[in-house]
Amino acid sequence: MRRKKDWELRETHATPEAVFRTRRRFVSALGLGAVGGALGAAGLQQVTQARILPTKAFTDFRVNPEFVDVGRALTREDKVFRFNNFYEFSLDKRAPIRLCRNFKLDPWKLQIDGLVKKPITLDLDDIRKMGLEQRVYRFRCVEAWAMTLPWMGVPLSSLLALAEPLAEARFISMTSFFDPSIAPRQNSSASPWPYQEGLTIAEAMNPLTFAAVGLYGKMLQPQNGAPFRIVTPWKYGFKGPKSVVKIRLLRSQPSTFWNSLQGQEYGFYGNVNPHQPHPRWSQKREALLGEWGRRVATEEYNGYGRWVADMYSGNEY
Repeated sequence: MRRKKDWELRETHATPEAVFRTRRRFVSALGLGAVGGALGAAGLQQVTQARILPTKAFTDFRVNPEFVDVGRALTREDKVFRFNNFYEFSLDKRAPIRLCRNFKLDPWKLQIDGLVKKPITLDLDDIRKMGLEQRVYRFRCVEAWAMTLPWMGVPLSSLLALAEPLAEARFISMTSFFDPSIAPRQNSSASPWPYQEGLTIAEAMNPLTFAAVGLYGKMLQPQNGAPFRIVTPWKYGFKGPKSVVKIRLLRSQPSTFWNSLQGQEYGFYGNVNPHQPHPRWSQKREALLGEWGRRVATEEYNGYGRWVADMYSGNEY
C-alpha cells in the first residue's frame, strides 16, 4: 500500500466546494499560499472517476507534421476529460464531467460579424468541409498546471478570412454560450456572463491560433468546450473560451471575463511568462496533469516564442 506523503492533498481537498464567485476565492480556499496555483500532486491525480461518455470519432482529418512533437508525452485522455475548469457549471474541477452530461448546443451556429465585409454564420459541417487537421499543443493553466493535447480543427485565421476583415479591425471578441437553464452558475449576476475573451487581430490571425472542434480524434466532450473552442497555446488557458457562439471584430479592446473581475491579477494578454509571477504564486514551474504532479520549468510563451514573440514588446500582461 502506498502511504500518502504529508504534503499530498486528499481528493476531497483538491478543489473545495465552499468557494465563491471568482478564481481569487477558489485559490485562496485551497490554502496553498505562494504555490496555490500549482495545486497538490494528489489534487491533480485523484479526480472523480465519473463515466466518460463516448463522442463521435473523426475520420476526415490530417495530422499536421509541424505540430506533432512538443517534447512531452500526451496527457492521458481520461485525466483531461475528468479535470476541467468550466465556471458556467461549477468551481469544482471534478464536477463538469457530471454537470455537462446533458449539455448540448444543437443546432450550433458560429456568428462572425463586426468590422467585416461579409458577416457570416457557420455550422460544424461548414468547418469540417474546410479540412480538419490535428495539432499537438502544450496547454498551460494560469494556476500552474499543464497538459499536452491533440486538438482537431482549423486555423482561426481561415474562418476569419471568410468574413473578410476590414482594415480598421484591431481586436476580436469571442463570446461563449449563454443558457442559465443548463448552466446553473449563469443564473448569478455576480459574474459578467456570458464568458467573453479577446485577442488582438494579429494574435487572432497568428498561425498558431486554432479553432478546435475535436480532441483525441473525437468530437469535443461537453466539459472540454464542445462543440467549438479557441486554443492559443502560448497563453494561459483562460484566454481560450469554450463553447463559442460568436466572434466579433472590433476597433477597440473588448472587455473580458477574468480581466473584468480581477484585472490586477488577470491581464488582457495572458501570455505564459515564468518571469511574471501571479500576485499569489510563482509561474516559474508547472505541475503536469497525469504525472503525479511532476513539476517542470515553465517556458516563456509556453515554448512557442519563435511563433509569437515578435508580436510583443515583452511588457504585455
